[in-house]
Amino acid sequence: MDPMETEEESSAAVEAKADGSDTTTEDVPEEAAEDSWQSVPEDVRAAADALKDQGNEALKGNHLTDAVRLYSEAIAMAPAPAYYSNRAMVYIKREEYGLAIVDAESALRLDRGYLKAYYRRGSANFALGHYKEAKRDVQYVCKRRPKDKDAMRKLKACQQAIKEAAFAAAIEAEQTIPLSERIKCDSIAVLDSYDGPRLSDEQICDEGVDPKDYEVTEAFVMQLIEHFRNQKLLHKRYLVALLLKAKAVISTLPNVMRIGLPAEGPSPEVEPRITVCGDTHGQYYDVLHIFDLNGMPSPSNPYLFNGDFVDRGSFSVEVIVTFLAFKCMAPDSIFLTRGNHESKRLNVAYGFDGEAKAKYDGQIMDLFTEVFNTFPLAAVIQDSVFVVHGGMASERGVKLADIDALDRFREIPEGGLMSDLLWSDPQPLPGYAASKRGVGKSFGPDVTASFLEDNGLSLLVRSHEVKDEGYLVEQNGKCVTVFSAPNYCDQMGNKGAFITFTADMVPR
Repeated sequence: MDPMETEEESSAAVEAKADGSDTTTEDVPEEAAEDSWQSVPEDVRAAADALKDQGNEALKGNHLTDAVRLYSEAIAMAPAPAYYSNRAMVYIKREEYGLAIVDAESALRLDRGYLKAYYRRGSANFALGHYKEAKRDVQYVCKRRPKDKDAMRKLKACQQAIKEAAFAAAIEAEQTIPLSERIKCDSIAVLDSYDGPRLSDEQICDEGVDPKDYEVTEAFVMQLIEHFRNQKLLHKRYLVALLLKAKAVISTLPNVMRIGLPAEGPSPEVEPRITVCGDTHGQYYDVLHIFDLNGMPSPSNPYLFNGDFVDRGSFSVEVIVTFLAFKCMAPDSIFLTRGNHESKRLNVAYGFDGEAKAKYDGQIMDLFTEVFNTFPLAAVIQDSVFVVHGGMASERGVKLADIDALDRFREIPEGGLMSDLLWSDPQPLPGYAASKRGVGKSFGPDVTASFLEDNGLSLLVRSHEVKDEGYLVEQNGKCVTVFSAPNYCDQMGNKGAFITFTADMVPR
């Protein structure tokens, strides 16, 4: 087995966590279903292997587009399980889970015993919440490699995840009153040694004060930013209070926020503007760099952060708490739309759940989930620009009123309009196609143009995808993707970007 493939298998295995079931895979035959690889001439196989090796090098360097191209060329020359499996690994890195499943299954059609393909399919299915299918694959690997310690650890993790999910579901069924309505700030003690920012203890511990009336001052927010910059945590009592206020404030907003430009700019020489940012994914110091470049959020310097504030990065707590602090301090200074990662399921899979519990506890994570379930789904700026995390609906004729009519106060569903808005991606071809992610649809330029025309709008701004330059203008200039997490996951090498809009509503 070549070293690159071994390394990839280990990477995929780490990601292939699943919820599990009692299903076995003993009925899956090991012998190859097809023998096309063996029938390929030796010189063609050698050329295809050379392309695979180049693809491996591109993958090592996180040049994912090049890796996909090279693996695809190898597959076109001589289909082999390793080529499909390696390309599936790239798709998983790009969160294109639907394509990863297709490739894993292509590998298994060539060789039903090819274990790396089971890893790939398990990883992708787990990310999509298809836990029974994911468990089936992980369990099969364990059956074939009973002495593989990594595989056994993953199987135990799957079993533990199932128990936790079942326990959480049972608790949720028993507790009809949400935690935000039961938790009391005065029950959380603050030691004298705590040297961080504080809210008014007298106010937040008074049960007669509505959380929406808790005072969050600019001094508190600035002190909080520096406290986080020094990698210190906000005390749990004050975080609970902040989350309670944030939920109260954000819950009153419509599904589609209508946002105008401020009356004046951040300074006399700067015209009124709003700044739109894409995914930030727990990259706190990059968020601070945006503020250094473009000014702190304020009513005269408003920001719209377009979802995916958490997961992947190590400082997701700091990112989302900073955003919520600004929202509580001055609601018109920052606007937040929901991304597909503001989801309990993805938070478990991609790190925020673990981070929140490590830095605080399960109560704090439950409160974050409650707050995420209140986030608006989209925004319209100056009656002109539609901003949403993912993209268009999977059927034509959707109006803003249809989005406003959705029940957004819940976990993101696996299908339907709400899911489409947070998961879909643009494509160059007209019409619709199956999503490369396995959720939502890929939508063409005609779909975008029709939606904009039907709703009297001029431009779609969305996020959800890494772009080498931090942004990409496509679909005849009607769709702009913006991504604000540079060098995503500390390995992608991409730039980050943000967009400013002034009175002419031209994106800059």
